[in-house]
Amino acid sequence: MRNFYHDSRLELKARCQSKIMKIKFQSIGSSARAARVFSFVGIGVILMAGGCATQTRTPKAVYEFYPSPPDEPHLQFLTAFNSEKQLGSNPERSFMSYITGQQPREKSISKPYGVVARGHKFYICDTDYGAVLEADLKSKRMFVFMAQGQGVLKTPLNMTIDTDGNFYVADSGRDQVVVYDKDENYVAAIGKLGEMKPRDVAVTKDRIYVADIQNHNVHVYDRATRANLFVIPHGSDSTNANKRLYSPTNLAVDSKGHLYVADTGAFTVQVYDADGNYVRSVGGMGDSLGQFARVKGIAIDRQDRLYAVDAMSQVVQVFNDKGQLLTWFGEPGVAGRVQNLPAKVMVDYDDVGYFKDYISPDFKVEYLVVVINQLGSHMVSIYGFGHPK
Repeated sequence: MRNFYHDSRLELKARCQSKIMKIKFQSIGSSARAARVFSFVGIGVILMAGGCATQTRTPKAVYEFYPSPPDEPHLQFLTAFNSEKQLGSNPERSFMSYITGQQPREKSISKPYGVVARGHKFYICDTDYGAVLEADLKSKRMFVFMAQGQGVLKTPLNMTIDTDGNFYVADSGRDQVVVYDKDENYVAAIGKLGEMKPRDVAVTKDRIYVADIQNHNVHVYDRATRANLFVIPHGSDSTNANKRLYSPTNLAVDSKGHLYVADTGAFTVQVYDADGNYVRSVGGMGDSLGQFARVKGIAIDRQDRLYAVDAMSQVVQVFNDKGQLLTWFGEPGVAGRVQNLPAKVMVDYDDVGYFKDYISPDFKVEYLVVVINQLGSHMVSIYGFGHPK
């Protein structure tokens, strides 16, 4: 019986081979942004009723699930947004619009990369704006993270939040990790000029991890003092072709304290223990199930399942805590839900309620899986992980 551990290996290989040959990376200039279409396609696809004019038929919602039948579904595509309006805000009815009679400017996302969630908000790193955008799921409004003075951002790529609510932003323009308190006030900056090129940051109860693409390693800092402790990998692992890092771009930490490093240059996700010792590799170069062509963002859920984005094949693959493939979703060309240069994936247990209207009545969603696409009309794509009722 095929289920969550389905094996559609030939199907994905064929799709990935055709996509890898055809995908072109597009530059994002002002002209390209102007030409971009911000039409929003929700999950509620309506089937138009046929027949004579006097007859009516109740519209039926079509829900999109992964994997497709006959496998048991574990993910449902819910919705997506590129702007404040698509998030659900109605700026035309604002007080200022009533007074002036003018329509406000559209608050839209330009070139997103990293994302993190806290307190009914998605914090989205936008490299085009050089800012962090806040998408408030409760008010349906979008704001800009208040990074000023010494804390001004240049090219924010990724960010995370610790248990005290402090923000950590990996800024490739500053070549630093910029730290803010829970009220968005500047606290400190990690890294000196020319010392490293940070691409992501992860935080545990006592450590800060910074992926450094310049030195091909991960810096480990004490969270309280921000003192540099050691680097990963170290010792013989740093020179071993199968255990070292080449282009570390994204980080995640599981419940055991294991550090997962997306190594884009090696086509793998490398796993190390809390002391920096090599544990295993997930993936490898290729276009088949369980392999990567351009691995980027990664995330870990509470069962230590690994979500890994592949920007080239444009799918998200899911692995268990042993590195075995479980499933994949978001393949190109399905019902218009095309992943378009996906860069990041995030797991969110706290905000399911804000998307309940999109969930099938026959499906139970346990948590959200948010995929960031740098191009197209689904820049913030929201899926629900769960099971049939």
